[in-house]
Amino acid sequence: MIDRVVSLVKNTPKRIRAYFQRRPDQFIARLDEQSLLGIEATEALLDYMGKPNKKNAQRVRQLEKQADEVRRILIDELNRTFVTPIDREDIYALSRALDDILDDTWFTINEMDILEVEPNKHLQEMAAELCSGAEEIKLAIDRLAQHPGVASTHVIRARGVKNNLETLYAKALADLFCEPKDLENVITMLKLREIYRHLFHAGGRIGDAADIVDDIVVKFF
Repeated sequence: MIDRVVSLVKNTPKRIRAYFQRRPDQFIARLDEQSLLGIEATEALLDYMGKPNKKNAQRVRQLEKQADEVRRILIDELNRTFVTPIDREDIYALSRALDDILDDTWFTINEMDILEVEPNKHLQEMAAELCSGAEEIKLAIDRLAQHPGVASTHVIRARGVKNNLETLYAKALADLFCEPKDLENVITMLKLREIYRHLFHAGGRIGDAADIVDDIVVKFF
């Protein structure tokens, strides 16, 4: 009997801490799923830039569909939940930004495949930056609940990726408009401009996701 009392006294502080400790949040888990699929998709895009093939294009399409399903589940759960740990508007907006990153990744690789655009150094550099940005967003979401200060650090890095993509986009366009010499070059230029634009927009979505995570940290953590 005495041993039980002593054990109870010893374990009481732990039980109290466990009671007040933040529980894993289902919505952050869903966002984490989306962000992981984003990393896998941008990695497949980067592989495509090194060795173009339909397998990588199909892989990105498959990942984009999986992410769409995760988003559908998240929205359904959001609609059926009365109280959420963070604003439902922030959850919805972050999920949408993550979805947009995947969409632009898919648009990039799909049009490259259909239009038979060969990767060049600009596309490779932009794809590498996009992959880095997806990783930073994933890390920011991972650290959001338990280490919001660290999440903010990854937000800053993600914004840096967005800025780098904007710079790379401007350089790519500058080189592009110096090249046309005949009609065939003009057609190639028009194709490449569309591909560059998709990657530029994907970088913007990285920035959008970073801003939303930052807002969540300020408001709730």
